[in-house]
Amino acid sequence: MSVTQNQDISALLPTLPSMAGKTVAITGCTSGTGLILAQRCGALGAQVLMLNRPSARSAAALRTLRRQRVDARFIPCDLASLASVRAAIDQLNGACPNGLDVLCNNAGIMAVPSRVTVDGFDLQMQTNHLSHFLLSSGAWPLLERAVGARGEARVVNHSSGARRGGDLQARYLAKDPAKLGGDGFLGLGKWRRYQQSKLANLLFTYSLHDAIARQRPELAGKVKSLCAHPGPTQTELQAKTLASGGIGWLDRLIVRAIVKQAHSVDAGAMGLVRACCAKDVASLDFYGPIGRGRAGPAVLLPAERNAIGEALVWADSLHSTGLSDFFATR
Repeated sequence: MSVTQNQDISALLPTLPSMAGKTVAITGCTSGTGLILAQRCGALGAQVLMLNRPSARSAAALRTLRRQRVDARFIPCDLASLASVRAAIDQLNGACPNGLDVLCNNAGIMAVPSRVTVDGFDLQMQTNHLSHFLLSSGAWPLLERAVGARGEARVVNHSSGARRGGDLQARYLAKDPAKLGGDGFLGLGKWRRYQQSKLANLLFTYSLHDAIARQRPELAGKVKSLCAHPGPTQTELQAKTLASGGIGWLDRLIVRAIVKQAHSVDAGAMGLVRACCAKDVASLDFYGPIGRGRAGPAVLLPAERNAIGEALVWADSLHSTGLSDFFATR
């Protein structure tokens, strides 16, 4: 980690308020930015709910937090299964009697070979976006409860620098991903699917903010919808891409470029930490390094609004997850 990165982190952490009495739920926190976020929230006094697939790695992450005296609890959640997400929502309701202050939709997979989930969707789109959309809807009553008890709540999505590269297309949100053409020439298909899922994360942030203002105006600005992106970061994501079948020369070229520019996982988590923990945030804020493919401090970025894409991600995500009303009490 560079001296500048250390200074950026050291400057941010003392400004973070206590989170004692608050509950934070984080997907994908066995390692990487999710685990760093869990540790930061726990150190600030929050209860941390770890939504991960059951595995030796998730058990180890839970032990790590508890050794650090974090009030942590494991909730099984496999984002490749909507049934698993619904079961996790049921457990969240039991774990949050006083509401949920922060839901961080952090988990993600990158450029894995073409695969269809049990629900019939592209694996990357369901894992990275659709399941988080459903989880956010299911957690809505808990977010409302937190607003009533403590004045605000947050939904924080995790995008990527890879979000750039083309407008969101409805076919990536639909069933029958075989129509997407598989991995395609040189494996470009899997990188396009990743780009679409990461763009969906950001557009969902904007569309949720607008939907709250439209359908729950009394909660506008109180349930905050935010987003972050890590910049190129030294996490296990790149190794998982290669291990899952990303062995083509294009895969290796892209991964090598990411690793060459990457900053530490602590630096990569700072956008999430700001969005989830800082006191000076507003709904619609988007935090991350400036530029494309560059490491750097997590700063407030200009909005990247796209009305057509936002309307598309909202309507099609409702349809794909079987929701008629995002805010309905279940």
